[in-house]
Amino acid sequence: MTARDEIASAIKDNDVVLFMKGTPQFPQCGFSGQVVQILDYLAVPYKGVNVLASDEMRQGIKEFSNWPTIPQLYVKGEFIGGCDIVREMFQAGELQSHLKGAGVEVKQTA
Repeated sequence: MTARDEIASAIKDNDVVLFMKGTPQFPQCGFSGQVVQILDYLAVPYKGVNVLASDEMRQGIKEFSNWPTIPQLYVKGEFIGGCDIVREMFQAGELQSHLKGAGVEVKQTA
């Protein structure tokens, strides 16, 4: 299975996927850590994919999305964006709305 196949499979088989440096339990960069904090705060079930596990995965996700940076968040097969976009959407309440609209359960926030 190629990295591209693994990426496509992860996105197809999971409602929310975060391609990140490290794991949700141990992020290896601050940007990945910020997105993990947001998803954990919202109690969103998601799959974390460690792109540091292989060079093919690290390069493959950039080519797959045509997006140069990591982390990358996907919801129901749709590329949402990287850390800055996810953070801005979260602060504006747009991320919560998008997740709910996609049928993903989100914790109620004040």
